[in-house]
Amino acid sequence: MARLKVYGSVISTNTLRVVVCLFEKGLDFEFVPINLADGEQKKEYFLNNLNPFGQVPVFEDGDLKLFESRGITKYIVHEYANKGTELIERENKKMAVVGTWMEAEAHQFESPSTNLAWELAFKPMFGMTTDEAVVAAEDAKLSKVLDVYEKRLGQSKYLGGDTFTLADLHHAPNLHFLMGTIAKDLVKTRPCVSAWCDELLARPSWKKVVEWQKAHA
Repeated sequence: MARLKVYGSVISTNTLRVVVCLFEKGLDFEFVPINLADGEQKKEYFLNNLNPFGQVPVFEDGDLKLFESRGITKYIVHEYANKGTELIERENKKMAVVGTWMEAEAHQFESPSTNLAWELAFKPMFGMTTDEAVVAAEDAKLSKVLDVYEKRLGQSKYLGGDTFTLADLHHAPNLHFLMGTIAKDLVKTRPCVSAWCDELLARPSWKKVVEWQKAHA
């Protein structure tokens, strides 16, 4: 039995953020599917034993339990630093730059990209009607963020510098879903962002996520 466990859903972008990190590190793990449609994450056992906020993913490493996907990925890259892709910088100033762009993803990119993915990718998947007013508002917000990214990626290969790190990896799930919708134009019309996105989604780790997702659907 694998020492590492991920409780989550294959359609949860937060779950996929942890899974792609594990694949980058070359770590084996056990996946425990949580039925979000049935509200399994809100039931007493889950709240009392896994995540009191009733959200996925939850990550176990032996007797250690963690929730919040970005906190989980940070733990993984530090605890298993000698495995797979490093995904962090060791020198203090470089680490600070990477940390800044990780925060940018969480506080600037996450909200509009998640809202667009919900409206354009997930609602059609669930037979729901897309709210065009929400799409227009979130499109404008994400455009501003990607304008900043375009400038940054014109100065360095990756957001945190010239090394691929969590600052880039954390974007993969939302970008994956957005690139299957009309929102892909937000990426494709910005050459530096487009090249960065293409490289990110072409990484072996993300291709493995896509195959893994299909296998567990």
